[in-house]
Amino acid sequence: MKNNYLNQQQIRKGITTALLVFGSILNITALHAQQTTAVGTTKVWGSVNGVAIEGIVQGPSAQVSQLQIVCVFEYTEGDIFNSPPALPAAVNGLVHLDHDLKGMLTTLRKEGKFKGHALETILLSPPKGFIGAKKLLLIGLGDRNKFNADMMTAVGSVAMNEALRIQVKNFSFASDLKDAGIDSPTALVAGNVVKGIFQAYQTQIWLRDKKMASFKPISKVILLAGPSFFTVAGEGIKEAIASIN
Repeated sequence: MKNNYLNQQQIRKGITTALLVFGSILNITALHAQQTTAVGTTKVWGSVNGVAIEGIVQGPSAQVSQLQIVCVFEYTEGDIFNSPPALPAAVNGLVHLDHDLKGMLTTLRKEGKFKGHALETILLSPPKGFIGAKKLLLIGLGDRNKFNADMMTAVGSVAMNEALRIQVKNFSFASDLKDAGIDSPTALVAGNVVKGIFQAYQTQIWLRDKKMASFKPISKVILLAGPSFFTVAGEGIKEAIASIN
C-alpha cells in the first residue's frame, strides 16, 4: 500500500513538472511570436545578378521607390478592414494605402475595375504626394480561399517583368497577405517571391545575351514586411538567395 501511495505521488509530481515545462515552452513561443522590429529598420539580405535585395519594415504607402507593387485578392466586402482576420488598421499596409489613395484601392476593387484575378495587373500613377512611390502596380492573387504559397513565385516573376517593362531602376514589393487576412507561411512566401523575381530577371539576361531583348538593369529590390514578420521573412529571403547563387 505504501509503495502504491509513493508511486502515485511520483506520478503526480512528474505530471506537474511536465506541465510546468510545457507552460514555459508556450511562454517562450509566445514571446518569440510577439517580437517586433522597429518601423524603418532596413537590412540588405544579399544580392543576385548585381541586384541588391533589401528588407525594410515599412508599409507600401510610405515606402519611397520608383515603383511600389502590392498584391490583392479578388474583392470581398470589407476584406482588408475586418480585423481579425485582417491585421488591425494601425499596422495594416493595405488600409493605409487605401486611405492615402483617398479610397481608390477599394473603389477599383469593389466596382470591378480591377478584379484581382490571379496575376492580373494594373498600373497607377498617383498624384504627387499621395504615396511614397512614383507608380503603383497591383497584382491579383485570385480567390483567397484557393491561395497557395507556391503562386508567389509566379507573382514575383510578374513583378520583375512589369518593373522591366516600365523601365524603373528599383522597385519595392509587398505581398500584403496578412493585411488581407491570410495567415500565410511568411518565410516561404518571401522566399518564393525572391525566386520568382530572379527567374524572370535571369530569363531577360539570357535573352539579352542572345541579342533578343534589351532592358534597363534593376539596381535594387526592396521587400517590405510588417514589424512582426521582418525577421522571419528575412530567413526565407536569405535561403532563396543562397539557392539562386
